[in-house]
Amino acid sequence: MGSGQLVTVFGAYGHTGRFVVAELVARGFVPVLSGRNAQDLDEFARELGLEARAASVDDAASLGRALAGAVAVINCAGPFASTTGPVIEAALRAKIPYLDVAAELEANLDTFAHYRERARDAAAVIVPAMAFFGGLGDLLTTAAMGDWTEAEEAHIAYALSSWHPTAGTRRSGAVSRERRGARRLRYRGGQWEHRTDAAPTLEWTFPEPMGSRPVVGEFTMADVVTVAQHLAVPDVTTYMTTQAVRDIAAPETPAPSAADDSGRSDQTFLVDVVVRSGGVERRATAGGQDIYAVTAPLVVEALERVLGGRIRTVGAVSAGEIFDATDFLHALAPHITFDLHPQKQYA
Repeated sequence: MGSGQLVTVFGAYGHTGRFVVAELVARGFVPVLSGRNAQDLDEFARELGLEARAASVDDAASLGRALAGAVAVINCAGPFASTTGPVIEAALRAKIPYLDVAAELEANLDTFAHYRERARDAAAVIVPAMAFFGGLGDLLTTAAMGDWTEAEEAHIAYALSSWHPTAGTRRSGAVSRERRGARRLRYRGGQWEHRTDAAPTLEWTFPEPMGSRPVVGEFTMADVVTVAQHLAVPDVTTYMTTQAVRDIAAPETPAPSAADDSGRSDQTFLVDVVVRSGGVERRATAGGQDIYAVTAPLVVEALERVLGGRIRTVGAVSAGEIFDATDFLHALAPHITFDLHPQKQYA
C-alpha cells in the first residue's frame, strides 16, 4: 500500500482523474492534485483536504514544482497529444515513473516512438494507456497468449451497454480526427495502414449469455498500439458493439452520470479477446461496470507494482510487457471478473 507516499495526478479534477484520486487515497497514497485550471483544482483540493499544485504543459518549471517530492506521476489530462510529452519530460527530469490513461492512438504511438529507447537507456518506467482502452485489452491478450511466443492474429471485442462520453473523451477524439483527417487506422501484416473506406459492420459471438452482437470491425483503439509493441502478432483488430458506436458518435449523448455512491455510472462492459495460431484458438474475457471508473484500479494497481519492483522490464512499455498479465488481472477483483477459457480448435 501507499503508506503516505506522494503521487502527482495531472488532470486530477477531470472525470477519470477523480476516480484515480479516490483509488490512490483508498490504497494509502497521498495524491498531489495538479492540472491547468487553477480554480477547478483549488475547489477539488478543498473538497478533499489535499494539496493543489497548478501546472501548465507550456511551463516546465510549473511541472517540476508539481512533481516535487512525488514518487510517481499519473497523467489523466487529455487531449494527450498535448500533455504526454511535457509531463513525461518532467517525470524524466524528476527521475520518477510516469503512467497515463491515454486512449488516443496517435498520442500512444508518439510515446513509444519518442521514448521507448530513451527510457530504457535511463532505466526509467513509462507506461502509457494504462486504462480500460489500452491496458486492459493488452493484459487480456497477453494472458490469452499464455506460453505462445507468437500468434497469427488477435481480436479484441468490446461490448458496452452504452457509451456516454466525458468531455475529455470528446476533446481527445476531436484531436485524433484532426490528426488523421478522413483516414482511419488498422494494423495488418505487422504494419499500420491508413484506410479511407468505411469500417465494416460484423457479428461477434461473445461468451454466453451475451451471445452474438453486431459490432463495428476495425474500430481501432489503444489496445492495438500496446499489443503491437511487444507481442509477435501481425494482425491485431478491435471491435465495438454498434450501439456504443452510435452513442459516442451522437453529439446529443450526455456525459456519464453517477448511479452509485462511488460515482460509477450504470454502464456495463465485457471485453472478449481471442488469439489464434496454427488452428488453435485461445480466449480471455473480462467484465465490469463503468469504463472510466475501472481505469482507476488499473492504473493504481500498475503504480503499486512499479513502485514495489514487481515488473519485468523498464522503458516505455505496454502493460502486458512489464507486468505478469494473469496475476495482474486476478488482482483486479472485485473491480472486474476475469476468465481464461479452455483452448479449442477453430476452422
